[in-house]
Amino acid sequence: MSTSLLPPLNALRAFEATARLGGVGRAAQALHVTHGAISRQLKLLEDHLGLALFRRAGRGLRLTAAGTRLQQACSEAFGGIEDCVRELRRPSAEPALVLGCSGSVLARWMIPRLPALQAALPGVRLQWSALDGSFTEAQATLDAVLLLAQGPWPRGWQVRELAPERVGVVVAPSHPAAQRLRHAPPSALLRETLLHTSSRPQAWPAWAQSHGLDPAQLQLGTGFEHLYYLLEAAVAGLGPAIAPEPLVAEDLAAGRLVAPWGFAATGGFWVLARPDGPVDARVDALADWAVGQLR
Repeated sequence: MSTSLLPPLNALRAFEATARLGGVGRAAQALHVTHGAISRQLKLLEDHLGLALFRRAGRGLRLTAAGTRLQQACSEAFGGIEDCVRELRRPSAEPALVLGCSGSVLARWMIPRLPALQAALPGVRLQWSALDGSFTEAQATLDAVLLLAQGPWPRGWQVRELAPERVGVVVAPSHPAAQRLRHAPPSALLRETLLHTSSRPQAWPAWAQSHGLDPAQLQLGTGFEHLYYLLEAAVAGLGPAIAPEPLVAEDLAAGRLVAPWGFAATGGFWVLARPDGPVDARVDALADWAVGQLR
């Protein structure tokens, strides 16, 4: 069995303090022990090594060559231990705030705003999960969800209304009917083949009813599983689509889409919701930021 060559730790501590502070008295004061205790530890260390670590220089002590080498090793070793302990005592990083929203909202609204969000909430680490639907069991496992939804709100959720939902018809300027629709009443849309999405099957009927039109007269054409694909098809000039205003705001500003009849409230809201539980200040901060963006 091998025997450790390491000297007693107390002796090393006494030596390191004496060498660093330049005297036995200062070392004793720093380590809260007596002058004699330090002297005994230094002698124990020198006996263990069989080497002189200090030599007298007037009324003080000066390191020998061996003492200088050992001081360097002790400084590195004790410094490394202090760094490790400091790191271990530091509070662990706060876990990421896991947020859910539809893939369309994530791609068309949130991702373009992530730099602004990170600048506004630099201490909040986010992880996004694309989940469709409203107030589902899968969403209840997340910290919060950003939804387009309509009340009444279900039990078990804390819901903050961020802004009213506004939707409107959009069409690319390249579409053959775009110019005519700009100067026509909403009833002109009954002659067009409309793009639609299975994720919001009531969007077109609700829009028609709000404009005094018979939903049965709408001509639905190509359908898409997600709103994101629907809007990409609209930008490509494949036909009129219906969309929440914030998701197409940049396309309207850039001239990729036009909204012949503007946007109108649906009775629904953009909401940030979280399952019942302890208050999370990060969710409240995110909600405040989103209100400003949606305004």
